[in-house]
Amino acid sequence: MVKAVVGANWGDEGKGKITDMMAEKADVIVRFQGGANAGHTIVNCYGKFALHTLPSGVFYGHTTSVIGNGVALNIPLLFKEIQSIVERNVPMPKILVSDRAQIVMPYHILFDQYEEERLGGKSFGSTKSGIAPFYSDKYAKIGFQVNELFDDEGLAEKVKSVCAVKNVILKHLYNKPEIDPDELLSTLHEYRNMVEPYVCDVSAFLHQAMKDGKTILLEGQLGTLKDPDHGIYPMVTSSSTLAAFGAIGAGIPPYEIKQVVTVCKAYSSAVGAGAFVSEIFGDEADELRRRGGDGGEYGATTGRPRRMGWFDCVASKYGCRLQGTTDVAFTVLDVLGYLDEIPVCVGYDIDGKVTTDFPVTHLLEKAKPVLRTLPGWKCDIRGITKYEDLPENCRNYIEFIEKQIGYPITMISNGPRRQDIIYRESPLKKA
Repeated sequence: MVKAVVGANWGDEGKGKITDMMAEKADVIVRFQGGANAGHTIVNCYGKFALHTLPSGVFYGHTTSVIGNGVALNIPLLFKEIQSIVERNVPMPKILVSDRAQIVMPYHILFDQYEEERLGGKSFGSTKSGIAPFYSDKYAKIGFQVNELFDDEGLAEKVKSVCAVKNVILKHLYNKPEIDPDELLSTLHEYRNMVEPYVCDVSAFLHQAMKDGKTILLEGQLGTLKDPDHGIYPMVTSSSTLAAFGAIGAGIPPYEIKQVVTVCKAYSSAVGAGAFVSEIFGDEADELRRRGGDGGEYGATTGRPRRMGWFDCVASKYGCRLQGTTDVAFTVLDVLGYLDEIPVCVGYDIDGKVTTDFPVTHLLEKAKPVLRTLPGWKCDIRGITKYEDLPENCRNYIEFIEKQIGYPITMISNGPRRQDIIYRESPLKKA
């Protein structure tokens, strides 16, 4: 059985914890898109970790962790990450890397930095991890797949060809030093030596795993609103964040995905620029940021303070619909226990008209939140394991949001640890 764990919103919803938790009963975990530009924070018996490329199931000895063909693979960062967890007494994970995955090149990171510098105040708020230049090259057909590292003659020829193109841009647009093809080829030989033991035909491996009845988890990065087609374009990432892309980014048939667990935060947060209708500011935002997550709401990769907001039913309903949600995992609910009242965004006011449908970007930027205020529960809910034991106002909050978004909330995370989870029978699931 294949299951996908994806985000409903801007990313940072808590997918890492949900994947880590679900991996206990999985055999294979696949990262299917994105790169090291965002991270998943995980707390388990080994400690607290921020993963950037490794799938969130690497902490279990029985799992195989797969880097799919849809991933932007930064080879040195991947192996630095492996080393960082092994140094903290995590057993060496079993890792496979798709021979069709494409490589983040050193110059992709430079081009990302140079372009943000050139754009100045009109920049996209990039993490400068090379992701946009990487995907640009992939679709311009001048990227490097992992398998090309093992074709000496072809690799040397392609390096010269690509450097000729890149050096024109470096010289005439950015006024920066040019790339030495010999140095780049030497770097790629180092990458080959690092990755060689892990390379395989991932699609064939997953095909056999499915035939053998294995449970496979597809792990996405970021969330619906960062999807390049359906998100807040152009303030989006450069690969599809939707569960449907999991089939492409892993190399499996789309009909094999039987469960889509879409992760929603009990409030909203975002890193980077772009429309964010329910955003809050000042002391109110600072307090929520300070209390949020496990140790505060700061980007797992960048360390940047996250922008904060109330739960957005419009964005979340849209996000769940695009993902093809079968189950909603509702995270960091425990954080809201300090509030007397909890505002929820239930609609967008655009030029005096209220809508509950998520609009295109130029309308989204005009939208003002329509808020509904619910009573808080004013207590710590960590440690509660049964839904009926949650305070009444807490259950009312969950059920109100479930009704607004129209998708079944079947998992509720009330703390950072694996065991801080409440399973719930949703009336929408039965329907």
